[in-house]
Amino acid sequence: MKIFRKLVSRLNSCRGQSIVEISLITPLLLIALYIPADFGVAFFMGNILANAAREGSRIGSEMGKSGGNEADRNFTTGDAATVRDTVIPKMPSAVTSRSVRVRFYEDSAANCMEVIEVTASGNYNYFLYQILRLFGSTVPNSVTISRTTQMPYRYQPYDNATRCPSPPAVDELYSNV
Repeated sequence: MKIFRKLVSRLNSCRGQSIVEISLITPLLLIALYIPADFGVAFFMGNILANAAREGSRIGSEMGKSGGNEADRNFTTGDAATVRDTVIPKMPSAVTSRSVRVRFYEDSAANCMEVIEVTASGNYNYFLYQILRLFGSTVPNSVTISRTTQMPYRYQPYDNATRCPSPPAVDELYSNV
């Protein structure tokens, strides 16, 4: 009977040790598992931004030019606003300070390949950074994620092999959403 009591008392003391160990290890384990998930969400947000920019470039490359005269059409800020309005709803809401920049590379005097460039960007707040700030660390509030896509304008001669120089300032639209 004495041996049985010693064995029971030893088992009871081990239970308390296990609870203490688990309570000390669990927060570290949860943080170690959350870090890759948090970075994975950031990469996913970048992928969504890239898809939004690609969709805007596709729409812009297929739209008609609305400015200029009948013989010499060009892109306008209204065309850029149409592209921007296509990109904005496709951007994720988890990204703050969202902005879209639309540029048309065109030159009516030179025979060059006309290109549309769409840049979608915004700030992503890592949850890990918020936790680190609780412990007194100085880390930035957010990280800027930016994705750019260029596509050639669809309705242009095939012999345009070289890209046009930098875009005129009037055809650039940059707006915060």
